[in-house]
Amino acid sequence: MKNYVIVTDSTADLPDNIIEEYNLTVIPLSYSFENEADNHDKQLGIKEFYERIKNGERATTTLINSKTFEDCFASLIEEGNDILYFGFSSELSGTYGSSQIAREEVLEKYKDARIECIDTLAASLGEGLLVYYAAKMKQEGKSLDEVIQWVSDNKLHLCHWFTVDDLNHLKRGGRINAMTATIGTALGVKPILHVDNGGHLVPVTNVRGRKKSIQALVERMEATCTNPEGQSVFITHADCLEDAEYLSNLIKEKFNIKEVVINYIGPVIGSHTGQGALALFFLGTER
Repeated sequence: MKNYVIVTDSTADLPDNIIEEYNLTVIPLSYSFENEADNHDKQLGIKEFYERIKNGERATTTLINSKTFEDCFASLIEEGNDILYFGFSSELSGTYGSSQIAREEVLEKYKDARIECIDTLAASLGEGLLVYYAAKMKQEGKSLDEVIQWVSDNKLHLCHWFTVDDLNHLKRGGRINAMTATIGTALGVKPILHVDNGGHLVPVTNVRGRKKSIQALVERMEATCTNPEGQSVFITHADCLEDAEYLSNLIKEKFNIKEVVINYIGPVIGSHTGQGALALFFLGTER
């Protein structure tokens, strides 16, 4: 069986130890603060990034262009590999579209190569959790086709539940209007959002207070989670580690979870969520 390499974006927010253990190729997106040059995800310390966001600086983000994908794909093919690429939701970024353009260009030159691009319709460690399961299957000796089939069967069972602490970032992103943000902030309202089957980030409901918003994430998991004792659960946070650990402890108390992985929301997604965002990812009956 020909070797294949799993490639993804930095928006998957995977911890370095998982990237290294499974020999994943991660292509960075970039972001920039006003009047500054672009940074890749790892160039600025994550604590410094969120401190600047918390102090009111705004960051803009840039997708991965097709030339970057072409260079990456061609290099891996020249080493004798096929490629399985997992992309950030096409409804949240144009990055997946860039990968498709690059795929066609590279296959024109390398006729016998195989490049499979998957639109995960996922974000952050939701995307990362799909990559993680795929990488584990590859390590177990599963073929490229077997991994693709599993992902096709399961990606719409990959549940994403988010809450944010700063409504102003949702206002800037067009998710809520200015009046809702102002009133919600005054009342301590915290939105609960998820990524739907189409890969969109969608507000679902609102609760009062941070603790209740975290408990609401657990309730969403309780409603749809399948076989919790046999799966890994991922949590991401935008520089609110104590809240992430509180969420993790609630989950461990309620479910017999095999593994909980906690990591930062990287700067690219964090540019849109703001400091204090918290997200939970698991497999369930439906998104």
